[in-house]
Amino acid sequence: MPLTFETTVDTLQVREFATRQELGADAAQKAGDKIRELLGRQEVVNVIFAAAPSQNEFLDALAEQPGIDWQRVNAFHMDEYIGLPDEAPQRFGNFLKDRFFARVPLRNVFYINGNVTDPDAECARYEALLEAYPTDIVCMGIGENCHIAFNDPHVALFNDPVLVKKVGLDLTSRWQQVHDGCFAALDDVPEYALTLTIPALVKAPAVFCMVPAAHKAEAIAHTLQDDITETYPSTILRQHPDATLFIDADSGKRLH
Repeated sequence: MPLTFETTVDTLQVREFATRQELGADAAQKAGDKIRELLGRQEVVNVIFAAAPSQNEFLDALAEQPGIDWQRVNAFHMDEYIGLPDEAPQRFGNFLKDRFFARVPLRNVFYINGNVTDPDAECARYEALLEAYPTDIVCMGIGENCHIAFNDPHVALFNDPVLVKKVGLDLTSRWQQVHDGCFAALDDVPEYALTLTIPALVKAPAVFCMVPAAHKAEAIAHTLQDDITETYPSTILRQHPDATLFIDADSGKRLH
């Protein structure tokens, strides 16, 4: 997959490709290489995945990566809506099961349950799992408002004291779900979710961030060009020691 542009911003590596298909293939190769490397020196690898249409090409290509013993990989996801029916395809656990979790023979899949009667107890349960299975790799995206997971600017804390929390979603995040075709109308998008916090994501030794499409161009520009601040939560990636941002010509169009 020929690179069209490559740079490093602070410590964040940036790789741009002409198409989202090339982006996804390259990201899957790099993530696959990291999984294979880790499996060569440890028994189990723990990976957190994002659920969004932006991840489709990456997930498709990762599922086809050769030489990965998926039975030694535990999978987590990074957020879940509160209040959607269990069978709703928009639930992030269901999305990932359809796009990836059911396609490879994973050791364990740990789902966040957004329909529990006690969200605080669910946050504590999932936090305990994250601590029991320390994250090796995060595969993520960036939202239109620069959120990572559902850490929208109004709830994003670089030094959050917890690993999982309940949050209210801002309008930009909710509209993004409509723009992505996940919901027909804004009123259909839940107002609350459970999310892994920023420390839960960036503590992983390796981060792969896949962000195609023109409606993410402004977010990519903020991520790479603005000060590192919770106003643009994704800017924290520029302080990570081993993070790679994969973009396409559309999402990177404001960089040139």
